[in-house]
Amino acid sequence: MKYPVTPDGRYFVVRGRLWRCSNPGLPADRREELTHTLMEARRDKGRAMRAGDEEGRERARQRVDAAKKALGERGPVWWTDGAQDWNRHLAKNTPYADWFAAQPGRD
Repeated sequence: MKYPVTPDGRYFVVRGRLWRCSNPGLPADRREELTHTLMEARRDKGRAMRAGDEEGRERARQRVDAAKKALGERGPVWWTDGAQDWNRHLAKNTPYADWFAAQPGRD
């Protein structure tokens, strides 16, 4: 992966912000299917936006959200130890701050 991943595998970091990784417990074929669905929905959303189709954009946005929830990137967390979700937080403001500060070439 081109972005650093936290030692626990829960997040990757882009421009200093944590983003939740997909659930590693998903079977590979299911992950592939959901990723395909997500990418298709993102393409449809872009087309709808360029066409000024608000209804199409909203339908595609809902499909993006559903795919991301199924992948574990949104919605309830996929881990079971009760740890807080730090999705979308700046790494420097989370328990991952020291780890992030030690990353070479961090962004």
